[in-house]
Amino acid sequence: MEALFSLARTLIDLESITGNEAPVGHVVYNLLAERTAKYGGTVERIEVEPNRFNVLAIFGTTPTVTLTTHLDTVPPYFPSREDADFIWGRGACDVKGIIAAMITAADQLLAEGVREFGLLFVVGEERNSAGAYFAGKHPRGSKFLINGEPTENQLAVGSKGAHRFEIVASGRMAHSAYPELGDSAINKLLDALERIRRIDLETDELLGPSTINIGTIEGGRAPNVISDSAKAEILIRLVDQGDSTYARVLAAAANEVQANEVLRIPAMHFGRLPGFATMVAAYTTDIPAFGGVWGQPYLLGPGTIHVAHTSEERVPKAQLVEAVAIYRSMVRQLLGQ
Repeated sequence: MEALFSLARTLIDLESITGNEAPVGHVVYNLLAERTAKYGGTVERIEVEPNRFNVLAIFGTTPTVTLTTHLDTVPPYFPSREDADFIWGRGACDVKGIIAAMITAADQLLAEGVREFGLLFVVGEERNSAGAYFAGKHPRGSKFLINGEPTENQLAVGSKGAHRFEIVASGRMAHSAYPELGDSAINKLLDALERIRRIDLETDELLGPSTINIGTIEGGRAPNVISDSAKAEILIRLVDQGDSTYARVLAAAANEVQANEVLRIPAMHFGRLPGFATMVAAYTTDIPAFGGVWGQPYLLGPGTIHVAHTSEERVPKAQLVEAVAIYRSMVRQLLGQ
C-alpha cells in the first residue's frame, strides 16, 4: 500500500486551507481524469465560486453510490511526514488521507468491473459547507452517500449539529473615572454570556447532551474607556433541530444584547449496515448541507477527530489500509441493495 501512503502525502503537501482549494482540486481532477480515461466515465470541475470548484467523477451512467469528502483544511498548514505507524500533517485525517483511501478503493472497484458509483470532493466544509450546499442543489441520481470524516473506521450512527450565534452589545463611551456617564457594552455582554451559559440545553438518547462553547470575545477601546461595543461568537452542538435552543438564546439575550443566528445545522441520524462497529460523532459534517438529495447518508473514515485541527494531526497507516477495504465493501453492499 505504499502507493496509498504516497498519494496521501502528496495531497497533504498541497496547502488547501478553506478558500484555497484550487491547487489540490486540480490534482484530484487530474487523478480522476486518468481513471475515467482508462475505465470510462466522466469527471467535472463544478464551479461553486470563482476559483473554487467541486470535483465529481462518475463511473457508469448514474452514481448509485457516491463516496464524498471535502478538499479544504483548517489553518495552519504544515507539511507531511511519516514514521512506521502514522502519516502526519495538516489534513492527514481531516481529510487528505480519506481522499487517498477513497480514490484507492475506486481503483480496486474499477479493476473488478464495478460501475455505477461516483466520487465527489467538495470545497468549504471547514467554514460554511459551500460546496456541499451547491451539490445539494444539483443532484445526479445518487441513492446512497458515503461521507468521509475521521471515525476510526467505525460507522457513525449519528452526528450532532451546529448552532452559531454572534452576541452583540452596544453601549456609550465615557471616561473610566466616571462610569456613571457611560454604558459599558462589555458588562452587558458578560452578563448575557453568563445567562446563555446557564440555559437548559437539549439531550438526546442517542447523541447525548448539547454543549456550548464561547469561542471568541472582542470589544472595547482602552482600559481607561468605558466600552461602547463588544461581541462574542458562540457555538452550540445541537442534538435536535435547534428550535428550542434558538428560543432560549433569544430569551437569555433579554433585549440587552443582540443574538444574531449565523448558522444552524441540525443533528443527523445516519444509515446502519450489518457487521460494522458503530459510534456517535459529536462534530458536524457536510451531510446536512446535501439536503438528502444525494441519498441515504453513511459516515465513516480512518483516523480520530481528537487529533484533527491540532498540531499533532496524523492518521494510522493501518486504518488507511483498512478504510480502502471498508469503502470497497460498502459500495458493493449498497449497490447490491
